[in-house]
Amino acid sequence: MAVALIVAAGRGERLGLGRPKALVALAGKPMLEWSLGALRGVPTVKRTVIALPPGTDFAPAQADRVVCVAGGTARSQSVQAALKAAGEGDPVIVHDAARPLASSALFERALAALERSGADAVIAAAPVSDTIKEVSADGRTVSRTLDRAKLWAVQTPQVFRRQALERALGEATDELLARATDDAWLLERLGLTVRVIESERTNIKVTTAVDLRVAEALLKT
Repeated sequence: MAVALIVAAGRGERLGLGRPKALVALAGKPMLEWSLGALRGVPTVKRTVIALPPGTDFAPAQADRVVCVAGGTARSQSVQAALKAAGEGDPVIVHDAARPLASSALFERALAALERSGADAVIAAAPVSDTIKEVSADGRTVSRTLDRAKLWAVQTPQVFRRQALERALGEATDELLARATDDAWLLERLGLTVRVIESERTNIKVTTAVDLRVAEALLKT
């Protein structure tokens, strides 16, 4: 049986609403509840652990099999804290509360792909459609154009074999944990196998007030 970790420790400064992003209202309920609802629809998930900003109070609408812990200052530190509180369970789903439109079907596809592939991790991602250019140290001068056929924009959920995730987090220094923008990168550093599955087009990340309005519009369609 799987366990799920929801990273919800972001303060949400760019939303400008004065409270943690995961607790901002989205279509009538806290943003976090949409991810919890999707995970409740996945039969193999036996427990969900939410990493919240320290001192944050949150009572899930359905508290059964849901645990809240204090997150860290960096994303992967929050994952580490949530994993320690998760109890037994393998594989491990990691998901960002800032992606509230991820469906139960997407979580199930990621779990199935991990089982089929024999990989150490499977991550949801979107093929890049824009032309991507790399710039030099001045931040403005183009140094090269990357081959977009090989580029994917990484999202969550990300699904890990527990032993691989525990090893990657355990062997990383605090400096590496602070630099990690996604947990799959920590596995890549160790030479472990990470595969992608194509995500849903609606699996947007809510960062700004505009994103919030887009998410609300998508939930109404």
